[in-house]
Amino acid sequence: MITTGAIQTMLDDERARFCEANPGSQALARRTAAHWHRGVPFHWMLDWGTPFPLFADRAQGAELWDVDGHRYDDFCLGDTGSMFGHSPAPVAKAIARQASRGLTYMLATEDAPVVADELARRFDLPFWQVTSTASEANRAVIRWCRGITGREKILVFNGCYHGAVDDVFVDLKDGVPELRRSLVGQVYDMRCHTRVIEFNDLDALEAALAPGDVAAVLMEPALTNVGMVLPDPGYLEAVREMATHHGTLLVFDETHTISSGYGGHTASFGPQPDLFVLGKPVAGGVPCAVYGFTSEVAERMERLRDQGEKGHSGIGTTLSANALALATMRACLTEVMTREAYDHMLPLAALLAEELREVIRGHALPWPVLHVGARVEFLCAEAAPHNGSEARAAMNGPLEHAIHLFLTNRGVLIAPFHNMMLVCPATTDAQVGRLASALDQCLRTLTR
Repeated sequence: MITTGAIQTMLDDERARFCEANPGSQALARRTAAHWHRGVPFHWMLDWGTPFPLFADRAQGAELWDVDGHRYDDFCLGDTGSMFGHSPAPVAKAIARQASRGLTYMLATEDAPVVADELARRFDLPFWQVTSTASEANRAVIRWCRGITGREKILVFNGCYHGAVDDVFVDLKDGVPELRRSLVGQVYDMRCHTRVIEFNDLDALEAALAPGDVAAVLMEPALTNVGMVLPDPGYLEAVREMATHHGTLLVFDETHTISSGYGGHTASFGPQPDLFVLGKPVAGGVPCAVYGFTSEVAERMERLRDQGEKGHSGIGTTLSANALALATMRACLTEVMTREAYDHMLPLAALLAEELREVIRGHALPWPVLHVGARVEFLCAEAAPHNGSEARAAMNGPLEHAIHLFLTNRGVLIAPFHNMMLVCPATTDAQVGRLASALDQCLRTLTR
């Protein structure tokens, strides 16, 4: 049993330890507080739970060093942005080469056909477009789906996250849709245009699609941003069938679930969506995203364009598909995100999951360990969640905060938002062992 008092004692001790060990980060935090809002260039740099922000110096592979010289085993990997390791050599080489040849000029390069061919081959969708982020790709996909179907509503899942897209910030509370209160400056009610249901609930899906006014079902094949929620056997296939039956387009956002296997969750487990979104790791950490679609969707897009006035569509930005993005995507897709990389990552993640289960069992805790592909997560709860509401109820903020800070002080980084871990092609068995050992030490301290 872990008491509230034990959690608070650990937090007090670990905060003091962090402050003593990181004078360089503390000094930089004082300097950045002068002109960066809240003291950091972007707000999620505050989400790590440290007394002041940790400042990175460099990273390579599965290791990161801070400005005080501490080395970390990195299982966060930029929250998937560096899922294939920090600065993979082919990507670094492509950046250096392209940097002297121009970074952006609103023209395609010789990398364009190579990237498109690789995307089509790997994900079995014939047509693609490039954006700067997955948020932008999801916004584009929503617009296209509404435009080509003539329907205004989209369907999302409670607890989902598809980037900074207003339309998806709708949750369920006790079965009632509500606007996500964290959304800043919202001036209209997204519930007029967005329906939200629980993941793994086929009856709710049928009821939501039955009116025939839903343009798109936008989903991750497995929820990963509210903790991990895996699909029931046959659930995704049923979603595919229902969407087709009701004339609704199915969109898989695989920005996180690309960790499931070569070709993502879709290629590994099926089914095939109408549109597919991939961001974060596709260019090795350089800001870039893509969305792909079927020939039928492409034809409907062209018919829609023929009906409208030529000009800015509200889709894309000046920097979309810039030369640097194309160069780094080519390097990442052809030389980094390889079958061999997954052949290393997947069994190592399975080993990590089993070692974590053994540690947790050793302390007589009921916590489940969830695992799909190269992604692993443990929950400080009694059972694995079946939907977003259960996943939220399973979260224990103070306990997770204490665990994260303890691990950080022992040279191990996991994702700051919940207990998510990734392994990359550079991750070693020794790093997995150190993470398991640090968690064992943490739980021993909490339960004694």
